Amino acid sequence: MLVATLAFLILPVVYTFVGSFATRMTGVVPEGLGTLDNWRVVLGLADTIGSQRSMGWTTLVALPNGLGIQVPAELAFSVALALGGVAINLVVGVPIAYAVARYDFRGKEWVDAFSVLPLVPGVVLGVAFLRAYPDLSATSFGLVVGYSLLKAPFMVMAVRSEFESMDLRRIEESARSLGASWPRTFLTVVVPQARSGILAGAIVCWTLAAAEFNFSYIVYAKGTQPLALFLQRHISNSAFPKAAAAVSLFFCIVVAVTVALQRLGNRGFDAIGGD
Repeated sequence: MLVATLAFLILPVVYTFVGSFATRMTGVVPEGLGTLDNWRVVLGLADTIGSQRSMGWTTLVALPNGLGIQVPAELAFSVALALGGVAINLVVGVPIAYAVARYDFRGKEWVDAFSVLPLVPGVVLGVAFLRAYPDLSATSFGLVVGYSLLKAPFMVMAVRSEFESMDLRRIEESARSLGASWPRTFLTVVVPQARSGILAGAIVCWTLAAAEFNFSYIVYAKGTQPLALFLQRHISNSAFPKAAAAVSLFFCIVVAVTVALQRLGNRGFDAIGGD
């Protein structure tokens, strides 16, 4: 049963990735496998026009000789936007999850309810965001704030469940008895113990924010487009092989960022815990 479930979930991803190297699709089976033309179009290495234009490239790191390390502009832009949203979720979501899991206080139910209130379709928050913050919504910072609002519930729920599985009172009392202040106890003892929930929340928030289409479509004004709009453009105006290449690129980004977040997070928690 487990094997069948995994196959059912993985098969569409594998089929899409294989189809990105096809020259055409006249049936269920991709034909002419082995071409990289679709990936060249997606990565901006081939000339495109109109709605099927490529990402374009931006210099990520400038070198003294006038050269530099370049990456697709929309890729770098979207990764940065989503990571900005994750950073806000960490700063705001972790303390909220801790407070709700650790303490009983008046209004706790309201705090708990408001922490998951943004769990609404992106189109709803997008319209509300435009009306409430018309000047902020047309900026990149507005997208970051919107992504953090939309995905905050996932961070709070993931970290809260981790905190609730711990004996927070005993952990804090042990650390305080050894002379640690409350901030030091929280940052170097409590938070590292919740690393699994924090990393899971960060990965889920980033993945969902990078692929957030409804909010991006409503709030986006001009300039470099978020990756979700790039995917929509290629999916709706391209044959299956080119659309498959765009989607496969997103799969690769998700895997790369997930691995990076796990490694950086584990190193960071190890450094904090060993302090």
